[in-house]
Amino acid sequence: MKHFLDLTDWSSQDLRYLIRLAQQLKLEWHSGGNRPVLAGKTLGMIFQKPSLRTRVSFDVGMQHLGGHAIMLGPEEIGLGKRESIADVARVLSSMTQGIMARVFAHSHVTELAKWSRVPVINGLSDDSHPCQAMADILTIVEHFGYTDGLRLAYIGDGNNIAMSLLRACAAFGIHYRIASPEGYELPARIVAEVSASHPALHIDLLRSPADAVQAADIIYTDTWVSMGQEDEAAARVPAFQGYRVDADLVARAEKHTIVMHDLPAYRGKEITDDVADGPQSVIFAQAENRLHAQKAILVSLLS
Repeated sequence: MKHFLDLTDWSSQDLRYLIRLAQQLKLEWHSGGNRPVLAGKTLGMIFQKPSLRTRVSFDVGMQHLGGHAIMLGPEEIGLGKRESIADVARVLSSMTQGIMARVFAHSHVTELAKWSRVPVINGLSDDSHPCQAMADILTIVEHFGYTDGLRLAYIGDGNNIAMSLLRACAAFGIHYRIASPEGYELPARIVAEVSASHPALHIDLLRSPADAVQAADIIYTDTWVSMGQEDEAAARVPAFQGYRVDADLVARAEKHTIVMHDLPAYRGKEITDDVADGPQSVIFAQAENRLHAQKAILVSLLS
């Protein structure tokens, strides 16, 4: 059974195929609509966290492909509380052709996959956001026409977005820099894992955002306080002062450099309005590409 839980579960060749498929499906949609290749198929969507892009993109993606999606919020399931994860997986996989889960603990998606008879897609966990990373790569490919040899500078917390981006950069030949304050770095085990599997990849772990964006083709940032970390805000916000992506920081990069953010953006904190809405920003193309990248995942797993 093939699942989409983490980018490391898929080869670079297979991930590149998914990006080509996403491009084809996007062109097909804008040329009159997608063929109903998922007609009669239903996707069960489990949400422990609030969602805009994940909810809409999977629901609309299934509709575009002729299928159907069912939203299941925390009050309906209580994953691992009202019902065991194993029981939820077995019930859902007897009635649907796929499961997407947006959760806190990564172990919840791996447990769902263990007991499911249908493909499971990680719509976000505290350790990984592979669907977002594929939308990011699709956006980069659309903008530059290629990925190998590009340089990405990530500014901020070494969180699930930063980890998935590192794995995506490794699969697509993009050199990776990250500037994080002390105590908020990428986990050393992730860096070691990627370095071992992709020894030719340049991975730079820095403190200074100004150093990170030098000669960068892509600047990427994310919120300083993720969902579930609200009680850490009093410590996090002061720690990340100086890590804001603003016009002065972007000016230190190249004129062709693009700015990315996975959203939601807390404007005035990790990114300023003039950058988010400026000519180098691709954040809304990036958001739209959640739809098209996930269609490729859905077609690959469910068709």
